[in-house]
Amino acid sequence: MRTLRLARIAAEAEGMRLRLQARRTALRMATGLIGLIFLGWALAFAHVAVWYWLREGTDWAEPGTALAVAGGDLVIAACLVLLAARSVPGRAERDALQVRQRALDGASSDFALAKLLVAALRWALDLLRR
Repeated sequence: MRTLRLARIAAEAEGMRLRLQARRTALRMATGLIGLIFLGWALAFAHVAVWYWLREGTDWAEPGTALAVAGGDLVIAACLVLLAARSVPGRAERDALQVRQRALDGASSDFALAKLLVAALRWALDLLRR
């Protein structure tokens, strides 16, 4: 009975860990996607700035504005991409992994004890038969 309870606890802990991992992965994907969108806009504004610079020669009023917007987009994109890359398992996810591991260790030790008892019982029955 204890082995089944430990197996159930291990399964519940693994389910929780997988749900938390899926949530973290979805958050990473969302922030990474938003960062890529900002990066795309930054590149678009950089192209606009280069176009203005080539068109106007030395007049930096319009290209400076476009470069400032592109620079701001690059900063936001970099922050979001770093946030997405830095995501690590949270405390609840690590705790669920530890609970699962302890439950599986307990269940496997119960199986090992049961296997040892069965082997000892067979040995004792063989001795009694002789």
